[in-house]
Amino acid sequence: MKVGDVMTKHPLVVDLDTPVRMAVDLMRSKGIRHLRVVDAGAHVLGIVTDRDLRHAAFLPVLGGQTGLEPRRVKAPRVRDVMTWSVVTTQAETPLVHAALTMFQRRIGSLPVVADGRLVGILTELDVFNGLKQGSGLEEGTDFSLW
Repeated sequence: MKVGDVMTKHPLVVDLDTPVRMAVDLMRSKGIRHLRVVDAGAHVLGIVTDRDLRHAAFLPVLGGQTGLEPRRVKAPRVRDVMTWSVVTTQAETPLVHAALTMFQRRIGSLPVVADGRLVGILTELDVFNGLKQGSGLEEGTDFSLW
């Protein structure tokens, strides 16, 4: 099974200048934990996670200590809180390899790229569903004993 078989196509994205408040609202309303940050050409620049946004709550306190501009503390943008270094994968990558990368690096999702452009997202839930599908387990299998 390949990443492209289970990835989420057309993931939600934001740009560098999206207000943090808007990113929070979008993630809450869609029930997601990761937003890809892309440029106008859909090239992946980074990712903003629920963890990044939780850390952003400390910006007002840290602002005075770090020398951040007051406007960036009061109205931070995604660029101010996002994770810039992003591990990506490709649709042709075996699912088990992508899953191992996610486990080893302790990351919850991998942007899927083709020619440097975002084409999907592989989340922990996608991996689980793909592995479950490939295992032959029936729908409704009870995992409560695991």
